[in-house]
Amino acid sequence: MDYNWNWLIFWEPSPDGNGTYLNTLINGMQWTLATALLAALLAFFLGSIIGVMRTTPSRTLRAIGTAYVELFRNIPLLVQMFLWYFVLPELLPAAIGSAMKTMAPPWASFFPAVACLAFFTSARVAEQVRAGIESLSSGQRLAGLAVGLTLPQTYRYVLLPVVYRIITPTLTSELMNVIKNSSVALTIGLVELTSATRSMQEFSFQVFEAFTAATIIYVLINIVVVIIMRILEKKTVVPGHFSNKTEQPATE
Repeated sequence: MDYNWNWLIFWEPSPDGNGTYLNTLINGMQWTLATALLAALLAFFLGSIIGVMRTTPSRTLRAIGTAYVELFRNIPLLVQMFLWYFVLPELLPAAIGSAMKTMAPPWASFFPAVACLAFFTSARVAEQVRAGIESLSSGQRLAGLAVGLTLPQTYRYVLLPVVYRIITPTLTSELMNVIKNSSVALTIGLVELTSATRSMQEFSFQVFEAFTAATIIYVLINIVVVIIMRILEKKTVVPGHFSNKTEQPATE
């Protein structure tokens, strides 16, 4: 049977009440961006804390940081998503768990999805922060301590400002990953872009048009992310730590 192409399907009314099918996809894209950006922000702060813990002189803090990374990095994302959505409310005090389970959609799935993506991604960010700190010469830490800074102040004012500039390319990759990983949230009922695309496909039976549009939207979002992060990388580059070969000075 020949497939019936219909590229005008995006302007036809959608049965889900969001207007046209194009409105359905745009609404899904908005939830994708909200989920991914909030999760990425939380992952950045959590990952920074854990990454610093893994490089401190304290064996206890290093052990806690290592356990955190190994836990969230080695459990599949889909399993973690189910744990946050189905299991966590049962482990919390009855009032809080009940409030989570009776929360109106889409918030009932939005917050677990954000938490899941944030903790999963933070383990990866922590490793990048740790690697960035360990790539610096030990003299920078000693210099900070020598001028009277405490260890936390040395991290805040000396080490981390340099580390964040060095790991900007890898943070870009993580931001792109969390945008794509947000599609897993459809399994717990969040109508993000992939879920909206499946809804369009099921209602209209125009599977190729629906997933072609979703692919283009994901690609455009990530292209914008790459452009913004490259601009940020160029503006914050540290002399002596070059992000690519074209920025390195010529040698004779």
